[in-house]
Amino acid sequence: MAERGQGPDFIEALARGLHVLKIFSPSRPVMSLSEVAKETDLARPTARRILLTLEELGYVRSSLNGYTLTPRVLELGMAYIGALNLWDIARPHMEELVSHTGESSSMTQLDGSDIVYVARVAVPKLIALRVDIGTRFPATVTSQGRVLLAALDPETVHTVLAEPSRSGLQTTDYSPAQIDEILTETRERGWALADQDLAPGVRSIATPVRDGRGVVRAAMNVTVHAAETSIETLTEQYLPLLLQATAATTSDWTAWQNRPIRQLTHPKNPH
Repeated sequence: MAERGQGPDFIEALARGLHVLKIFSPSRPVMSLSEVAKETDLARPTARRILLTLEELGYVRSSLNGYTLTPRVLELGMAYIGALNLWDIARPHMEELVSHTGESSSMTQLDGSDIVYVARVAVPKLIALRVDIGTRFPATVTSQGRVLLAALDPETVHTVLAEPSRSGLQTTDYSPAQIDEILTETRERGWALADQDLAPGVRSIATPVRDGRGVVRAAMNVTVHAAETSIETLTEQYLPLLLQATAATTSDWTAWQNRPIRQLTHPKNPH
């Protein structure tokens, strides 16, 4: 069912259209009209109108087997990432980090009580959870989420965490006192560790990425399999490399933000 807003300006038709886009997945890349209607809990005529509208806009295409998403849906997410220019700036530093560690690295931002993946350089590993751009996880059980939450003031943290996770995963029930303890430790040392809190076998370490004003805008991590890589290796060998990568990304982002912007002027109309 599509999310329902409470405000007087909430547009339910728009929410339904976005919900239709979100039900497609790698396991269900093609869906019939009946399947879309059932999955979204919409009346069949309503689902049909939404699909036809999305098709006319170029976000889905129809075939004999049903409907599929088109590459144009990437514009919705890439417009956000491109506006920040984070991926282009972070990519070479993440690639260098991965070349030195042999482990995957990702960058996320906070959205409510979840983290959302905005960049990733992956290596083939048997990790319990699949991660793609746009994947959401509960912030409290991830190293990146803890870094991002630690950048907030305590009052804001609990307000943010009061929002239900939209990741679809069951979250660990931390008490407010436990969350405060975790985030206090993260603030003091400047990085965060998550040792199989998200899923068995998944261990990661994360550090913040800041903008030119020193505000934490994202988090970058190194993810390993717990059976292959110890916490000591993460903290003693990989953490210094991760700190270098985030510092370099912060430096480049600051330079990009401070770049001179040339104003184009148009000649006056001689008439």
